[in-house]
Amino acid sequence: MSTNLLSTSGVIGFGGVVQEYLWNFENQQLRVVYETLGKGSPLLLLPSFSSVSTRLEVGELAKLLAPNFQVVAVDWPGFGESSRPSLNYRPEIYQHFLEDFVKAVFNTPITVVAAGHAASYVLQLALKQAAFSKIVLLGPTWRGPLPTMGASQQIAGFVRELVRSPILGQALYKLNTTPSFLSFMYRRHVFTDAAKITPSFIEKKWQTTQQPGARFASAAFVTGNLDAVREQSDFLELVQSLTVPLMVVIGESSPPKSREEMNALVALPGVRSVVIPGSLGLHEEYPAVVLEAVQDFLFSSEN
Repeated sequence: MSTNLLSTSGVIGFGGVVQEYLWNFENQQLRVVYETLGKGSPLLLLPSFSSVSTRLEVGELAKLLAPNFQVVAVDWPGFGESSRPSLNYRPEIYQHFLEDFVKAVFNTPITVVAAGHAASYVLQLALKQAAFSKIVLLGPTWRGPLPTMGASQQIAGFVRELVRSPILGQALYKLNTTPSFLSFMYRRHVFTDAAKITPSFIEKKWQTTQQPGARFASAAFVTGNLDAVREQSDFLELVQSLTVPLMVVIGESSPPKSREEMNALVALPGVRSVVIPGSLGLHEEYPAVVLEAVQDFLFSSEN
């Protein structure tokens, strides 16, 4: 496993040093792209899982954090500019990846700021080893869209295999990643200010979804195959077992079911929390508000 500098030509970043981490999993090498910006104590910034997942969604937040931290933002395997092979994407892949990446890139416990579905993976690693000194979860979720809508594991599995199939799968995926559908989803539960969902914004998101192999990890997320825990009680147990300081940021307009889950999380003893404008995409829509909400926690020397 190694890390290499990437040429900036053809690479879409947010102004940092772009590198690739060559990661081996089950005898297959995956190219994982990450970007580093700023100087100071290290901070890992993890985007949420989604069909449009990319480190660029945390790019503005990274720039705001960079004056005080050395920020590392990563494209998850199967998403963004990282390799997108037709793997059976499942929690084991991301659990191993996060552990190996943190070990390869950092040599001391770090602050981690994780959005959406990255929450469970961060919490699991925190319990396994002393990887993190502080944890901030932004709009944390643990259950994928289809299971949240009530789909059984059997139905979700059928949909996943359908999308993975060569011809019909590609057609279904394209239907569910058209610019109009992406715009609809952003308006429904990702952003709260419709004025920010411009044609150029959606065009960039659409481009992300059209990369070769993009449908495989996306289908796994949507159908719940990237859910690192299966029950709310398991998710809450991760937090209850935590010995690292934790802060949770909630978007006041989060979808009802997701908001219920977040409320249950922040009701636990020792969890600091704040509610700010936004929904599931609060880290991208309101990065300055996010920073203002968490900066006291980040700069505090208390454990």
